Amino acid sequence: MSSQTAARLASKSIAHLIAVVSECRDEALRMERRFARDIGLVHPTYRRSARNLLHYLALRQRDIRPMQTQLAALGLSSLGRCEANTLAGLNAVLGVLTRLEGPTAAPAKRPTMMRPPVDFVSGPLQLERHTRRLLGRRPLNRATHIMVTMPSEAAHDAKLVEGLLRSGMDIMRINGAHDDVTAWRAMVGHLNRAKRATGMRCKVLVDLAGPKLRTGALETKLGVLKLRPNRDWRGAVTAPGRVWLAPIGQTPPSAAPGDAVLPVDGDVPTDVSHVVVHDCRGKERCLKVERTEGSSLLCTSDRTAYVEAGSRLLFLGKGKEQGRGRIGPLPAAPQAILLRAGDRLVLTRTAAAGYPARRGPKGPEPAHIPCTLPEVFRDVRLGEPVWLDDGKIGGIVASNDGREIVVKITHARAAGVRLLPDKGINLPLSNLRLSGLTVKDRRDLAFAGRHADLVGLSFAQRPEDIQVLSKLLVKAKKRPAGIVLKIETRRGFEALPRLLLSALRTPPVGVMVARGDLAVEVGFERLAEVQEEILWLCEAAHVPAIWATQVLESLTKKGAPSRAEVTDAATAVRAECVMLNKGPYVIEAVAFLDDVLRRMQNHHNKKRAMLRKLSVAGGKRRRPRSRAHIAEGESPPIPRARLLRAESPVAAH
Repeated sequence: MSSQTAARLASKSIAHLIAVVSECRDEALRMERRFARDIGLVHPTYRRSARNLLHYLALRQRDIRPMQTQLAALGLSSLGRCEANTLAGLNAVLGVLTRLEGPTAAPAKRPTMMRPPVDFVSGPLQLERHTRRLLGRRPLNRATHIMVTMPSEAAHDAKLVEGLLRSGMDIMRINGAHDDVTAWRAMVGHLNRAKRATGMRCKVLVDLAGPKLRTGALETKLGVLKLRPNRDWRGAVTAPGRVWLAPIGQTPPSAAPGDAVLPVDGDVPTDVSHVVVHDCRGKERCLKVERTEGSSLLCTSDRTAYVEAGSRLLFLGKGKEQGRGRIGPLPAAPQAILLRAGDRLVLTRTAAAGYPARRGPKGPEPAHIPCTLPEVFRDVRLGEPVWLDDGKIGGIVASNDGREIVVKITHARAAGVRLLPDKGINLPLSNLRLSGLTVKDRRDLAFAGRHADLVGLSFAQRPEDIQVLSKLLVKAKKRPAGIVLKIETRRGFEALPRLLLSALRTPPVGVMVARGDLAVEVGFERLAEVQEEILWLCEAAHVPAIWATQVLESLTKKGAPSRAEVTDAATAVRAECVMLNKGPYVIEAVAFLDDVLRRMQNHHNKKRAMLRKLSVAGGKRRRPRSRAHIAEGESPPIPRARLLRAESPVAAH
């Protein structure tokens, strides 16, 4: 091919690219004009962000991958990082393409550049300002904030709250679906005292419970306590079972939250060494008394026992009987429903307790369980999917007569899955007409108005709910609290652009990627894709994103993270905030996450890889100035000689 032919082909390619990029730019401007009224309703300081969001949405309405490939071949920006400054990115590419086309292009065909609302500097700066306004100033040496969900223990354990603050917590999350106003007030009080003691900053998010659809009550069975020792793989006892015996209504002074306590009907002799209990199976079990505290006994057993209300007790000490007694009332336990593929489950709208499958007067009856939101019965249609207990059980609607929804189970483990009360129900394809704010939410706003810096709107999927919440917050609070939109349903995800435009009317605003319910709603195989799209839209609107659900779950609950969880936590540096859930090792998890985020910010800024010098790339050897450099993420240098030894044998020869 001659050089002239190659030049003509290159010129045609550039001309084609100019036409395509110009079309993208023109569509972005048309989108802005189409939503001019909505932009006018946005808060003045956020209008540039709203315009940029619309420009980005217009660009992503088409598949631009062929254009990206051609731009990359010319060594130009492929527009893969234009979320925060879409029109500026299009203008920049058009400008370079016009110069490449040269002076031979007709002046009439040259695109007219329109001034963008934000550029490559002001776009990211807008996101940083909005993040600071919602979440507070950036933590020291870390760009990403850490949010922690408060366990119930935080209401009476001030040291736990202070430990979280010292480990790196930037935002305290109070879950409105758990505990009560008294407990929440105590949590905030502990935080305020910890802030004064440490001089550290921390905001408070009150997460409204929202219209969460859950399973209702089940019929109970007699309470039975199973006392069993820990055994190794050969069956040998490694630790005895522990149980407290205490008079009815009394709590042993040193009883830990997880310790079993058996109420004794009558007096408990304290001068005893052993207690014989007759369990449910008619077997005698001898418990050894380890310690006496007041009128309570701490006992251990090397053998398994099933104890119920009324079980007989014999107290022994000094070689003779010291007294007799019986076990008092034990809390009744719900009868779990075991479900397998092929079974049928009936969801009822009444408050009557459900029950497992059984034989009734008219023959076999499928399992029944009530729902917490009877309003859904008007909206659920035949053939729509139903997921229960975070996706552990799945099925389709076989019928709905307005009183009962019959679900045919299609997804469950081969051995079956036990369904209990208070488990989530997801109806991802049902058009549920539910208000985003429940009666309980409106009551809880009185507390949030006084104590919260941020308020979480659960199951956000209607723009009007955001405006209602904004007005209620103005009434409940002198200074406006920031609103966090929790995206946890398919419809919420699909409505996110409209939700963002509505929320930008009353900023500050953020978005929480609630990956638990969202994974069930959109399908686990689509979660990563949907998560990416939410992050892109948030960046385009210059709205901070919160990465939530099961971050370092194993570390928080069991004390050791999985490899996949560490990778997930490292990727979370692309969000402005990461949320940890409660667990016994949550303080350790906060410290671990703090370290991961500090290290990863040297390598990533949103989607852009930060090309810090690689320690394995060689170059002049130097010593770290101190061990602190390594602690902050700077890898120790590898000697040049070692790099040479690592080269291929051919290069070595």
